[in-house]
Amino acid sequence: MSEIEIQLKKGVLGLCVLALLSRGNSYAYQIASRMADAVDMGEGTIYPLMRRMQSEGLVTTYLEESPSGPPRKYYRITETGRSRLAEQVEEWRGFTAAVDGMIAEAAAPAMPQDDRMQEGEPSHEA
Repeated sequence: MSEIEIQLKKGVLGLCVLALLSRGNSYAYQIASRMADAVDMGEGTIYPLMRRMQSEGLVTTYLEESPSGPPRKYYRITETGRSRLAEQVEEWRGFTAAVDGMIAEAAAPAMPQDDRMQEGEPSHEA
């Protein structure tokens, strides 16, 4: 995994978790499984992230009986979490649009130097 991929994942994991929880309550293992499939996140990453999100008031928890074992701790997004999600989605869309624009410019064929000069701009030729 490249350094840029690692850093991008670190930066968006909270956003992804909030997006998942905005669709419905879930328990940590289920969140980790969905994240592993979508962004190749390791299971051990989810628990510290969920504790941090809870301490920031972005999620709350409750216990629910499980048909296959002990009760599960479910996470629910709070109103603060919904507000943070909306802010982060807006920031993400602006960021990705800017990056996409730069990548598109880099991928475009380069114009000859003379064609890029603005009218009235001095020539730098010797």
